[in-house]
Amino acid sequence: MRIAVQSGAFDLGAEANAFAAGLSGAGAIVTFAGVVRDLPGGGLEAMEIEHYPGMTEAAITAIAEEAQRRWDLVDVLVIHRHGRLAPGAPIMMVATAAAHRLAAFEAAEYLMDYLKSRAPFWKKEITATGADWVAAKADDEAALDRW
Repeated sequence: MRIAVQSGAFDLGAEANAFAAGLSGAGAIVTFAGVVRDLPGGGLEAMEIEHYPGMTEAAITAIAEEAQRRWDLVDVLVIHRHGRLAPGAPIMMVATAAAHRLAAFEAAEYLMDYLKSRAPFWKKEITATGADWVAAKADDEAALDRW
């Protein structure tokens, strides 16, 4: 298992290849990458992501360990960036490996839902007219109910 909270960009292909290299017992690998989405109609200059070092990594590690137990995963990778990110920039990546595809897909969705709603990150949208903190969305909270 690898958890990385970092300011620097990552290469999705290189990370996926490194994750897959040498896996034993995996019949399925699922990867997901999220990017900074522009505002409807455009206008987002940047997304500023803040976190508490140490606390964020511990929280993500705990949920990744839970995913490993629930779905009997071979391995897990979570990368999440912080700092100032432009629209289109990669913001996060989840990779899961399991013996079977259903477990890999479900575990990846579980991790993504958790990262969206419960991981201790604070996001601010910056436009030419100012900055606003991103509020929690009911749909994101509801997604956690299925787990």
